[in-house]
Amino acid sequence: MEIREMRAFVAVVEAGTMSKAARQLHVSQPALSQTITALERRLGVQLLVRTSTGVQATDAGTTLLGEARAVLARHEQAIAALARHTTTGVLRVGVPLELPPELLPSALARLAEEYPETRVQARHLSSVAQVAALRAGELDVGLVRERPPGPDLDASLVVTEDVGVLLAADLAEKLGSPVRLEDLAGLEWFAFARAGSPAWYDELAAILRSHGLTVGPEVPEEQRLIVELKIPAVSSGGAYAFAPPEWPYPMPDTVRWVPLAGNPIVRRTWAVWPATSHRRDLAAFVAALEAYRED
Repeated sequence: MEIREMRAFVAVVEAGTMSKAARQLHVSQPALSQTITALERRLGVQLLVRTSTGVQATDAGTTLLGEARAVLARHEQAIAALARHTTTGVLRVGVPLELPPELLPSALARLAEEYPETRVQARHLSSVAQVAALRAGELDVGLVRERPPGPDLDASLVVTEDVGVLLAADLAEKLGSPVRLEDLAGLEWFAFARAGSPAWYDELAAILRSHGLTVGPEVPEEQRLIVELKIPAVSSGGAYAFAPPEWPYPMPDTVRWVPLAGNPIVRRTWAVWPATSHRRDLAAFVAALEAYRED
């Protein structure tokens, strides 16, 4: 058995349902079910009884649960013991556009307090570019808008934002607040290149279409979204752009941020790092990011 399989089995038993355990492990429910089924087949015993209300451990499953917990605890002890040999120094962080203004300052302040010897190098990159850089060993941690698949990267959700819309001031006054998505029909969506964050783009496009809006032509891959261009694009009155409530950029009187009725668009940001990393300063940085979301 692999550590990954034991961790998955323990999570399912403790959660009581496959769906809840899948959310906790940040994997799909079918993938988690396949992991457990493959484990049962390899061991030659039934570990779980599946019912309409959840799952329960069989006698064999109860035996494995105790052993797996002990192995996982010992594994964590081994990692902790080796952690004192890991080195700190430069923490390379990937950063997207439009983060909440207090997220990075609060996390960096905590990191500086706990690990004053660690220097931070930040790079503004798209989600796709960050994931590629993480897998190439060019970043230590990234902040991305879509959780990457695969066991080679660990992730933690650190920001959840109800996205609103930027509109020309006179149009915002006409439409009222909050504004319904369908009331934006006839306006152009000031979009970003899909190549930078395909899953997030597709989610937005699907939401727009479900409200009767057109997505418009796809933005060329080489055309980077520059935040400052949102203002002139919107202020003309012919376009709209999405933005979080704490948009960290100056806004002229000609533009208004307006919430969307029913909060149909939720933007999530994950901290992502190599699963093999045992850097203590990186762990402290991620913990500080998670604390921001809890606050």
